[in-house]
Amino acid sequence: MSDYWTKDVLGTEKPIIAMCHLMALPGDPRYDKEAGMEKGLKEARSDLMALQNGGVDAVMFSNEFSMPYLTEVEPVTVAAMARIIGELKPDIRVPFGVNVLWDPRASLDVAVATGASFVREIFSGVYASDFGLWDTNCGAVARHQQAIGAEDVKLLFNIVPEAAAYLADRDLISIAKSTVFNHRPDALCVSGLTAGTETDADTLTRVKRAVPDTVVFANTGVRPANVEEQLSIADGAVVGTTFKVNGVFENHVDEDRVRAFMEKVKSLR
Repeated sequence: MSDYWTKDVLGTEKPIIAMCHLMALPGDPRYDKEAGMEKGLKEARSDLMALQNGGVDAVMFSNEFSMPYLTEVEPVTVAAMARIIGELKPDIRVPFGVNVLWDPRASLDVAVATGASFVREIFSGVYASDFGLWDTNCGAVARHQQAIGAEDVKLLFNIVPEAAAYLADRDLISIAKSTVFNHRPDALCVSGLTAGTETDADTLTRVKRAVPDTVVFANTGVRPANVEEQLSIADGAVVGTTFKVNGVFENHVDEDRVRAFMEKVKSLR
């Protein structure tokens, strides 16, 4: 465990990466044109401060409310995310990453523009998904990473895409092993069906056993009731919905919930 990059980059073993969900952005169907970008920036700052004050180890900014998602985002999405994160930079006190749903090249672009340490994406595989046939090209993304000077940005591979299934008949363990062999990911993220849905402990265990030398994160549904079990298996967790008011995905961050959760995590560490 001590050899993993998480301690050097995120400051601790068994890190908790908290999601800072951005509201709908310009061009998104739910974007509030009257309130404009200032509203989204204000809400992002409020959530960021609540997460940091609650003691999280890192944050990840994502355009979570850009629903329905694109697999190749519009340039305005990259511009809007870079603006928000750029304006928040003086307030960011912990390591941070980005996730431009669901576009790995755009995620790397925003990471380079803002100085993010990591990105989470669907980098490999072909899927049948809620947003159509989802094809990826990891080789092209890896070359893009080199071309834009993002070699030091850690790549977190989500190998269980939310609202999608692998198009071929392949079991998750085979996918984990071949992903590690072919792509050398910095971490694998194992998810439930949707945001806030618990990551199956048995699935998490099988993936970790299959790739013991690779960082494995529980990617969805980690909460106070299961965090001890999840962190006993995984090398860390990405947490979003649990930190929201009343644990509801659409709500904003509740600092008290964050603090209580992180106190439990720190007692486990």
